[in-house]
Amino acid sequence: MRVAKHLLFAAGLTAVATAANAAGTLIYCSEASPEGFDSAQYTGGSTFDAAGHAMFNRLVEFEKGSTKTIPGLAESWTVSADGKEYTFKLRKGVKFHTTEYFTPGRDFTADDVVFSFSRMIDKNHPFNKAYPVEFPYASDTGLDANIVKVEKVDANTVKFTLKDPDADLLAKVAMPFASIQSAEYADKLLKEGKAAQINQQPVGTGPFILVRYQKDAQIRYKANKQYWKKGDVQVDNLIFAITTDASVRAQKLKAGECHIMSYPKPQDLAGMKTDPALKVTTAPGFNIGYLSYNTEKPLFKKLEVRQALDMAINRKAIIDAVYQGQGQEAANPFPASLWSYNNKLRNPAVDVAKAKALLAKAGYPNGFEITLWAMPVQRPYNPNAKLMAEMIQSDWAKIGVKAKITTYEWGEYLKRMKNGEHDTGLIGWTGDYASPDNFLGVLLTCEAVGGSNYARYCNKDFDAAVLKARKSTDLKERTALYQKAQEIFKKDLPWSTIAHSTVNQPMRKEVNGFKISPFGDYSFAGVSVK
Repeated sequence: MRVAKHLLFAAGLTAVATAANAAGTLIYCSEASPEGFDSAQYTGGSTFDAAGHAMFNRLVEFEKGSTKTIPGLAESWTVSADGKEYTFKLRKGVKFHTTEYFTPGRDFTADDVVFSFSRMIDKNHPFNKAYPVEFPYASDTGLDANIVKVEKVDANTVKFTLKDPDADLLAKVAMPFASIQSAEYADKLLKEGKAAQINQQPVGTGPFILVRYQKDAQIRYKANKQYWKKGDVQVDNLIFAITTDASVRAQKLKAGECHIMSYPKPQDLAGMKTDPALKVTTAPGFNIGYLSYNTEKPLFKKLEVRQALDMAINRKAIIDAVYQGQGQEAANPFPASLWSYNNKLRNPAVDVAKAKALLAKAGYPNGFEITLWAMPVQRPYNPNAKLMAEMIQSDWAKIGVKAKITTYEWGEYLKRMKNGEHDTGLIGWTGDYASPDNFLGVLLTCEAVGGSNYARYCNKDFDAAVLKARKSTDLKERTALYQKAQEIFKKDLPWSTIAHSTVNQPMRKEVNGFKISPFGDYSFAGVSVK
């Protein structure tokens, strides 16, 4: 990502340590650089944290530490009897950020909502003509196909018209990709021929304002003193100290060079729990770590190949070594805590002889060579992708399959996976809203190919079940449809499901107000350092 010169600065550990001791400064050791600052274009958690949560708001938001939707930039809403019209009454007096590159001439209005959603659903929108990009999450959730129009009723009222009912609509628009942009700022950029700067010089309504950014080093924010949620900005400065190695993040946390860190290694937790300067909170993980097979490649179009590779993986050994007591074996595409989980489905037992027979049946009695992609970052759903890849590589070698482990920088990794360059790849997901659709629909439907469907899996029967469930408002019907979809998934095996993990969050004892998000988000509104 190219960044404007005035957003670049050089800073090292000394600067971070100094800032950590300054009053009113909160330092977060994050695991990766954001892909950009326009959340609508991306699906990565590091982007949602650095942009969507730090600088923007949504019409509807999730209550801190909960899956419950609460009012955001919309104070209230009504839904028509047929479930196809949502009318939002907007909050008055909300200010957009004033920065060195933009001074707003008005408060937040319906025009900003119309712009923010119209560009995601209308490829012919003037802004998209000037700055053509993809909006993967709008597609993955079906919003781009289902929203007929978003219209301004008056300055403080906006109406969404849908083709079909969507029981998850409120939860979907509470996600970071649906952050509200300034239409006034977008118009300015369009007139200046600088539309692409919306991704580098963000303007939102959120708790913090971007000051400087240096890729793979730091992001600095200052408090939004005009923030509409009174009392929610508790620090004067927020710093993301980008630190890709989890062990280094742990060292910085212990040394007081950051106050909170992302994604600790399981083996570091015992020491953190006994450190008098630290505290560690824990919550059940709403996640899935898995191995994706690129089903568009000729080799992986053969079910027997996918079955053989899946049957060769020793999940128990992986969970013991990689998760170290912080993971549970995954049989389905989402955790058992989510409604409609199909508890009849199981993983096959490890069987080398049977796996070899399946390969022979598929026409590969002597095996083959493939690439096995390993994530460059630690996530709760996969705290050590390198080790996991090495263990899977060893398991596959027993059936004659030679796997070359490959990795890239995180943003590049996601981009290449979405483009389908991999043979097999380790990846995972932490749910963004409490519906099976957020796993089945976003990760596995035909419309999500090129987005978060890294398996590039497309099955008409699976799609029919998931999309029918998406349009239904009958919980019993939806449950039956999602359970059927899980059965089709397990039969087709576009993934090898590996594990669901427990989430552990270490921080300095002086940090107050931080709550673990069930969706794996890092939001620092309401967080203080005392």
